[in-house]
Amino acid sequence: MVIRKSLVIGVAGGSGSGKTTVIKAIIKELTNIDVVTLQHDAYYKDNSQLSPAEKEKINYDHPDALETDLMVRHLKKMTAGEKIEMPQYDFTSHSRKTQGIIKKPARVIIVDGILIFVDKTLRELMDVRIFVNTDNDIRFIRRLQRDMKERGRSMKSVIEQYLSSVKPMHIAFVQPSRRYADIIIPEGHSRVSTAVVVNMIKQSIAEGRKLR
Repeated sequence: MVIRKSLVIGVAGGSGSGKTTVIKAIIKELTNIDVVTLQHDAYYKDNSQLSPAEKEKINYDHPDALETDLMVRHLKKMTAGEKIEMPQYDFTSHSRKTQGIIKKPARVIIVDGILIFVDKTLRELMDVRIFVNTDNDIRFIRRLQRDMKERGRSMKSVIEQYLSSVKPMHIAFVQPSRRYADIIIPEGHSRVSTAVVVNMIKQSIAEGRKLR
C-alpha cells in the first residue's frame, strides 16, 4: 500500500473564472506550509507533428485534448514523495516544449484546471475539491484579454473559439462537474471562502490525517 504524504486540493471552474486568484490567496495564507501547484493545461497533448491547419481543428476545450493519465501518474508519484517533470506547453505553437519543469513533492499540492473534476481517477486523488463559479460574461472578457495579451491571438480568433468550443464544452463538461465540488466559490476570490479552505487544510495537517 502506497502511503500518501500530501494533501491534494483541486481548484476547477470555467476559463477566466478566477482560479489563479483563488489559488494565490490560499497560498498566501498557508504560511510555513510547503505548497506546490500543478496545472492541467500543462498536460495538453503534444501536437508538434501536426500542420498548422490540423492544429486549428483540434477542440482544446474537450477532455480528449489533454493527457490526463500522465497527470494522474505524476500526482500519484508526488503524493508518494517523488519529484516529477511537469510538461511545458507552448500555446502559440500548440506543442509541448522539449524540457519540462521539475516539481518536488510538498505537504500541499494544488491542482488547477477547468476539466480536473471530469476525470474520475484524477478527482478521486483530491482531498478537497473547489469550484470557482463566475458569471459567463465576466469569464469571456477575462479570457479575451488573456489570450490576446499572453498568447498573441487576435480578437476574432478568440471569439470564434469561444463560440465554437469553449462555450459548448463548458456546458457539456465544466459546469456539470461542479457537482463533485466540496466548496463552491461564487464570483471568484473572497476572504471568507479562502479562510474556510485554509482552515480545513491547517486542521487536517495538525491532526495528521486526510480530508477524505
